[in-house]
Amino acid sequence: MSRRHVFGSLCVMVFLVNLGRVVFAPLLEPLQVAFEVNAGAVGFVASAAWIGSALPRIPTGWLLTKYPRQHVILASGGVLTAASLLAPMANRIPTLAFGAFLMGLASGSYFIAANPLVSELFPDRVGRMMGTHGMSSQLGAVAASFIVIAALRVGTWRTTFYWMATAALLSTLLFAVLARRAELPSAGTADRALLEAIRAQWRIVLTGVLVVGATGFVWQGVFNFYDSYMIAKGLTQSQGQLLLSVLFAAGVPAFFIIGRLADRLPLVPLLLSVIGSFVLSILLLTVVEGLYAVVAVTLLVGFAIHGLFPAADTYLLASLPDRHRASAYAAYSASMMVIQAGEAGPSGRSPTCSSTTTSSSRGSRSDSPRSW
Repeated sequence: MSRRHVFGSLCVMVFLVNLGRVVFAPLLEPLQVAFEVNAGAVGFVASAAWIGSALPRIPTGWLLTKYPRQHVILASGGVLTAASLLAPMANRIPTLAFGAFLMGLASGSYFIAANPLVSELFPDRVGRMMGTHGMSSQLGAVAASFIVIAALRVGTWRTTFYWMATAALLSTLLFAVLARRAELPSAGTADRALLEAIRAQWRIVLTGVLVVGATGFVWQGVFNFYDSYMIAKGLTQSQGQLLLSVLFAAGVPAFFIIGRLADRLPLVPLLLSVIGSFVLSILLLTVVEGLYAVVAVTLLVGFAIHGLFPAADTYLLASLPDRHRASAYAAYSASMMVIQAGEAGPSGRSPTCSSTTTSSSRGSRSDSPRSW
């Protein structure tokens, strides 16, 4: 089997692991009814998925100094399958929250293991492949609401997780078969000291954290209050919520296009151009009026911010040497999750909490989908 087949199976898996950490947002109202609890209790479930996603970053980096990337990815798929089976069996909120935590755990460990592997599978096309992989993750976030709607039409909220468990099991088995038959890269075999890698590559890691962290800090506040700002500009609440969907949908082509540009253009100027486009789009948002103009600028905002992630990942993964790649990337990813958690204070509410206060049409709002 070729490396392309392995990569295809990874794209299926990343769709599912990202779906697992965002699927609780469109299920908020059905879960409130089913468990007869308030929004805060169900919001705790959604938060558990994000706590789970944050916690395993550094531990997974350490595991990658002991075990091959594909073994950690298989373990992540196994955890996602088990969690997806546990969730529909829950009769109490704490049990459901534990299932959500495990889904988050699977996603966090997956990204730390899979992103370096993707870059090593195609070392001459890192940007293109990271962009395609990130686009698959973004599709999972965008599709979450539609999958929930379909599941509720034919069954209950539990149906969503039965579907996920089946898909997770099949995709994990597919990856296991393809990875076993393919000749995988040995680039990470020399990465055996987590702290040594972080100390050696701290400049690259810090650059990524500062560049993406500062921009992400602004982005977090923007999307937390996006619909409220749209209402202040004279749009209706339904139009504001629809624009949130537009904001995230614009990320699908952004991953695809910017990933390809990252292979053809100098990475630092590309990063600065993407950040500049994001800043410009935010400034434009404050002056444009009218629905069509706002939609156009919303597309630009969504494209620019989501284009930052494949550009940053390509910069990091292509710049880090084989002997330090996974360990240093784990440090970067863990730092970014800490910054994301800290963003809740200045913006007034976390992404997860904000989604508990409104209808399930905000499904993907529980995440600013990104490739880590």
